[in-house]
Amino acid sequence: MEKTGRMEKTEKNKGKTRILAVGDIHGDTGFVKRLVEKAKNESVDIVILAGDITTAEKSIENIVGPFVKAKKQVLLIPGNHESAATIDFLSKMYGAKNIHGYGLKIGDVGIFGAGTANMGIHSIGDSGISELLKKAHEDVKGSKKKVMVTHIHPIGSRAEIFGFSGSSAVRKAIDDFKPEILINAHIHEAGGMEEKIGSTRVINVSRREKIFEI
Repeated sequence: MEKTGRMEKTEKNKGKTRILAVGDIHGDTGFVKRLVEKAKNESVDIVILAGDITTAEKSIENIVGPFVKAKKQVLLIPGNHESAATIDFLSKMYGAKNIHGYGLKIGDVGIFGAGTANMGIHSIGDSGISELLKKAHEDVKGSKKKVMVTHIHPIGSRAEIFGFSGSSAVRKAIDDFKPEILINAHIHEAGGMEEKIGSTRVINVSRREKIFEI
């Protein structure tokens, strides 16, 4: 590590993908500025935006672009505050990657996802989430390590203590696809919570960004 505090890749972590994941930005450009600086200082390779990057689609400027300008690869999914069409628009505008029903391989890591939640006008229900996760997983089949990204938490997870039921589709995808890591958001109070479901490390990144390597 340099004296400036910038994290450099060492022999130990060389070849690993360094990821910053966050959700529920809700158009907060000040929050984005802080995250961009953190992504640069921590030598992050990929930024994952796990849904609700807007508030009712009213605040889409200076959310995705600053990460791209900092030369970070951005992956994003919709939450319950924006439509899949808005995420597709933002992805095309800024050269980001929409992983709502899609996946991509980066070295031996496969990252795939599906957004929305079980509430709001953009909800597609558990059946819709299930189909999109199956479709997305096809893109990363054979990957040595997998990261799954959803907006909503899995049913039976710790985030339910705040009174919001999780998704049975997300829980089934954990059982079926066995990703090393599941990133989710949605429940602000659960931000920063981590737990293990089976062999999967489940991380809630609702306004509590997480940097990890895989």
